Amino acid sequence: MRIATRSFSRTAASSMVVAAALSLVGIQAAAQTASAATKEASVVTCTAANTELTVTEATRPINHLLLKATNTGTKPCYAYSAPFLRAGADAQAPVAWVEDSTPQSVVTLKPGQSAYAGILTSSVDGEGGGTEKTLGVILADRNGGATNKEKTLKLPNGGIFFNSAAAVTYWQDNPADALVW
Repeated sequence: MRIATRSFSRTAASSMVVAAALSLVGIQAAAQTASAATKEASVVTCTAANTELTVTEATRPINHLLLKATNTGTKPCYAYSAPFLRAGADAQAPVAWVEDSTPQSVVTLKPGQSAYAGILTSSVDGEGGGTEKTLGVILADRNGGATNKEKTLKLPNGGIFFNSAAAVTYWQDNPADALVW
């Protein structure tokens, strides 16, 4: 009878060891998940408050501008979608987004890094238009909506011609990809 009791005790002890090991693995997995969530939470959305915006005229292709967003904050930030652009102070609608320029993933900017968006200002297929002196820029949030206040940039050469063909790319991690469109 004693042998059976010892055998049962060893089985119970083995079960307890296995349960404790599985519990420890579960705690470690939870800690890793919490660590990943904390790392994810430390990345913020790029906004006008933590991002410097500049616009320059591209030498090629013609009728293109290059918008550059540089993370000036202390945390990495996500440059979501494409910027909302208003060509000129009297613009009634934002410049269209080039849907074919959607990158494989959201562009993440470490402090000091930049993202780029190419802007087609006009084409022979476009209608109407005029020379604009300013470009209003609002960055997008995670859901594709506007983040916060607009930042107004002066356009190069005292003004740039925009017509109905104007379009802007999604954020890219390099200027060459931004100017492909």
